[in-house]
Amino acid sequence: MSRRWFGLAVAGICLGLLALAAVLAPDRLSEGDPARAWVGVLDLPPFGADDRGRPLTEIALQGARVVAAPAVVAGLLVTLLGVAGGLVRCVGSERVEAVVNVLRDIVGALPRMVVILVVALVMPLDWRGLGVLAVVWALLAAPGAMDEAAAVAGRLGGARFVEALRAHGFSRTRIYLWHIVGLNLRPVVVRQGAETLMQVVFLEIALSYLALDAMQPSFTHSDSTKSWADLLYLGYSSLVLDVPSIHALILGLGLVGVTALLSMALGHAARAR
Repeated sequence: MSRRWFGLAVAGICLGLLALAAVLAPDRLSEGDPARAWVGVLDLPPFGADDRGRPLTEIALQGARVVAAPAVVAGLLVTLLGVAGGLVRCVGSERVEAVVNVLRDIVGALPRMVVILVVALVMPLDWRGLGVLAVVWALLAAPGAMDEAAAVAGRLGGARFVEALRAHGFSRTRIYLWHIVGLNLRPVVVRQGAETLMQVVFLEIALSYLALDAMQPSFTHSDSTKSWADLLYLGYSSLVLDVPSIHALILGLGLVGVTALLSMALGHAARAR
């Protein structure tokens, strides 16, 4: 098996586990058993229990449901916008490229975290969730992907590359979709989309952790739903207090690691030959 196919297999496994966890997530956590508070993985497999005796598995599954769809949508959106940025360079229209460059520069100059926090604060309560924030993050991240894709298309020759292949009898569909996107833009836009997927997961964890620390409602999910940030918040207690919650911290960090592995595997699988 080549390294590319190995990376694709790893990415597929990670993405499949994330999707399966999101599907199996319960709507609400179980009542728990105080007698099993903080029991470890041996007493309550596979991940132990929290301070109320509830299985950490349920929190992990609910956290996957919170991030799975928004993160994938954000990654796909950045990938598509990156492809658009590369193709604009090959169209040969200076007016279209100038307009796109202006919009890209304006959006790219906005501070991402400030915009995200403003959107989270002004968003109506009925709209609150990670989906809107993920789309906003993707739009703010898109200029970087578009710049890199446009640079790749520029190194190919842009419109001159298209005309050269047209002169050899290739159709525009094959030129744009196969030669430009499939062979040249793919490594850039897939890597950028995978990185955005990971960033959205980290964004959700950061916002939820801050909300937990401030004892405020989360911007990314309902009060009846738990996030992977809850695992890290519970596990952090074992580092500063005499609380046997290290298994929660390990699980939270493990889930973060799976997300990072998914991003790196996708980027590796999309590498150019």
